[in-house]
Amino acid sequence: MEIEVKIRGLMMDPNSGTPIIILKDVHSDTMLPIWVGACEANAIALEIEKVAPPRPMTHDLLRNLILEFGARVERVVVTELRDNTFFAVIEMRTREGELLMLDARPSDAIALALRADCPIFVDEEVIKQSRGAVEERPAGEESAEDEEWPDVIGETGDLPM
Repeated sequence: MEIEVKIRGLMMDPNSGTPIIILKDVHSDTMLPIWVGACEANAIALEIEKVAPPRPMTHDLLRNLILEFGARVERVVVTELRDNTFFAVIEMRTREGELLMLDARPSDAIALALRADCPIFVDEEVIKQSRGAVEERPAGEESAEDEEWPDVIGETGDLPM
């Protein structure tokens, strides 16, 4: 089964300085952190903040190519967690109705999903396998750990959900 998620936040890992995308189940408080590269985190942050670069970035170029060829991105799915590496697919449909599935890194798939305005899903098994999947604590139950995870792109309320 696949679970629809939204981006809950974009943070920096305080230990490694690596960006993390926090995906949150739209129907529960389950969250899934995915560590990503700095360039992909920047591309995601720019799109979340609706900052238009002067020239198309790589994910903009990919979206433009897909549209020019008459296809559309229907959704992206984080499909697997293997050896601490997440895998994803981009599901597209051609103008003739043919379904195309492209292997992708989750960070690239998510950056494209934001630009294509399509839903993001995670396979339920990925969430079960991830030791990093967490349940959000009720308001007011913050710990010292929470203070170590600063938001890079603003408060949660600033993010499109």
